[in-house]
Amino acid sequence: MKISAKFFNKNHLKELHRYASTSKNSIHLISDKNKNLKIYDSLTNQKKLINENDLLKTINSLDEIFDLIIVTDLFELTDDIYTVLKKIKLILTTDGKLLITSVNPKWNYILKLFEKLNLKTKTANRAYIHPKKISNIAKSVNFELNQNYSRQIIPFHLMCLGSLLNKVLELIFLQFNLGIKNYMVFGVYKNDKNKFSKSIIIPAKNEEKNLIPIIKRVPNFDEEYEIIVVYGESQDKTEEVALSLNSTFPSLNISVLKQSKNGKANAVWEAVHIASNDLIAILDSDQSVDPEVLIEFFEIIENGNADFVNGTRLIYPMEDKAMRALNIFGNKVFQFLISLVIKQKLTDSLCGTKVFKKNNIKKIINWQHTLSSQDPFGDFDLIFSAAYSGDRILEYPVHYRARIYGETQISRFKDGYKLIRYFLESFYLFNISK
Repeated sequence: MKISAKFFNKNHLKELHRYASTSKNSIHLISDKNKNLKIYDSLTNQKKLINENDLLKTINSLDEIFDLIIVTDLFELTDDIYTVLKKIKLILTTDGKLLITSVNPKWNYILKLFEKLNLKTKTANRAYIHPKKISNIAKSVNFELNQNYSRQIIPFHLMCLGSLLNKVLELIFLQFNLGIKNYMVFGVYKNDKNKFSKSIIIPAKNEEKNLIPIIKRVPNFDEEYEIIVVYGESQDKTEEVALSLNSTFPSLNISVLKQSKNGKANAVWEAVHIASNDLIAILDSDQSVDPEVLIEFFEIIENGNADFVNGTRLIYPMEDKAMRALNIFGNKVFQFLISLVIKQKLTDSLCGTKVFKKNNIKKIINWQHTLSSQDPFGDFDLIFSAAYSGDRILEYPVHYRARIYGETQISRFKDGYKLIRYFLESFYLFNISK
């Protein structure tokens, strides 16, 4: 009697859902020896059951362009990795992703034992190639390894006990990569210089004396660009100044929006949904970060080097009184925790200056729908949704200035508690089987 792979396959497909759910046109290439997996797969737009030795032939036969290609238990059997990767790149969109899933080699002997005992269906001998070696080959065709992790230490349901035990073990042995299934997410980055239209979102609350100066300092771009000012209930004349911006700057394309609720996160999301251009920038209105740096932020994405650019204030020395010592400490703690969650080293998670592609909006919405807690600032949602989807995140160092007018809008202790709760749930979603 063979061990059923039904539970294992369903869990595998749930893991693929984090990528396929935000894809417009995806394809899942599956070995014809894994027919059960094809039956369960309702996530990808297309599924193709192929012979284990026909991966390159199948790729050559595809005449569509995809934003996500998933290859399950096939890639490690190819005898020409370079050509396979080169051909895959030709049928991926500019910001497309390649997801390669395979059996973790740490389980090879155990699985072979199961096969000898006739507890598991026999599979072909697999010449597993370490992800680092694949990554090096992939770089030669402009692929970059964005993520590499494993899932499912205990692949059995066992009346829910197996699922619970699996989650506990995944948490305990998080750093040891012990899951049976390995996942590698590659992004294709073409070193082409593109020019995209731009939307610049400026949240404002109690920023009466900062709004006009910061609009004046926003760079003039050759491409189409718009400025979206979203203001909240204020104790000064922020609303009056915001509503006068179109008459003050008649040559600029400025949209002014009053947020429906409190908090920076609400302001950002409502502005994001009316943004109409290819790239979106978030810029705080307090002038603590020079608006002129947006040129470099946009340039990093336009040069094909990243999907998401995060500002970091913790590289250069800060101006006096730019940030309180307690805030500096808190930021360093949070950047450590965030790096632990997403397995990418970031130096500053709460910098208000961020730039990303408009197609990230669907990823943000998908991420928010998976959570029961809320990010009070929006910074975490932006970073985590990009990381959860396998995007390439880079940082750009900014000089952090002391406020010229007004006080910080952050409620340190209340919002800090919300972030801790948010972090714990995010940690679970990123590191435990679904």
